[in-house]
Amino acid sequence: MKGVSVEYPMYFGATPDIFKKAKELRKEETEAEKILWTRLNKNQMMGLQFRRQHPINKFIADFYCAKIKLIIEVDGSIHEIPENQAYDIGRSEILNDFGITVIRFSNEQVINEIESTIKEIERNVRQLLDKER
Repeated sequence: MKGVSVEYPMYFGATPDIFKKAKELRKEETEAEKILWTRLNKNQMMGLQFRRQHPINKFIADFYCAKIKLIIEVDGSIHEIPENQAYDIGRSEILNDFGITVIRFSNEQVINEIESTIKEIERNVRQLLDKER
């Protein structure tokens, strides 16, 4: 990335390897991620800018809004495996320590219930915006 240090605050010290992996993931998005991105890109969500496959420390967030420190994760069935659930919990705790809120949706929720998914995201966004005031 030209002109942006990995130490830039919204990356929380992400390494060049994480940036490279994020770039690869942007080329391999899932159907659910494509659907949600059509609703988040171009500041459609309450005027906020979201980024997809955004590097944060040693992780890559599916979607991230730096202004309100919100991560939206879209999880496939692999996240239902107990050891992956434990990893996700630990990951969220680390991200919470950075002051970041993490919300999760399953692929099925996004694909089959996009309107209720969007409403839940908007509810979380409103809460985070209210905290700013």
